[in-house]
Amino acid sequence: MKVLVIGLGGVTNGGKTTLAEKLKKMLPNCDIISQDDFFKPESEVETDERGFKLYDVLDALYMDEMVKSIHNWMKSRTCSAVVTEEPQNTRDSVKNTEDVYILIVEGFLLYNYEPLNELWNRRYFLTLPYEECKRRRSTRVYQPADTPGYFDGHVWPMYLKYKNELEENTSNIVYLDGTKPQEELLSCVYSDIIQELKKLREGSLMA
Repeated sequence: MKVLVIGLGGVTNGGKTTLAEKLKKMLPNCDIISQDDFFKPESEVETDERGFKLYDVLDALYMDEMVKSIHNWMKSRTCSAVVTEEPQNTRDSVKNTEDVYILIVEGFLLYNYEPLNELWNRRYFLTLPYEECKRRRSTRVYQPADTPGYFDGHVWPMYLKYKNELEENTSNIVYLDGTKPQEELLSCVYSDIIQELKKLREGSLMA
């Protein structure tokens, strides 16, 4: 069996989780691992001199456990093997791809951790402008809740820092405009993954 590991990263509130869940319904043999499930407990997350909990850094996450989970999935390749929702013309696209297992890994800090970078088949990064990101963030309820000034003082600076590191050091990332309609983003990423599936399958046939 072949596996396809897809990274769906990017800015907070960029639509990563929604996009991942929609893709899971459309793609055969597809599972999701979410980086948010690997946050350390609040008591283990560092606090800076301003009193901000430093959640938007790699040290706030059990990254080794996340890598282990992905490796375990790749070994077991267990999933439902059922396409639960098919848009028009999907049936022919996914035909003959049932021998490939797909894992979508979604999160805000996927590509700045070296042990993960050797696993990706495709990488996507959702972006948002400052005002839109701040607006979306303000409508969400977090536990613990964002303190006054937290977005401007920690969340947005950390996003820019890691995004700049990516742009300087990493290639082969597809950047997606998170202000575009969800259906447009879904169509773009879905079509791209289908092409990857076909390449994988053709490669296995030629091997």
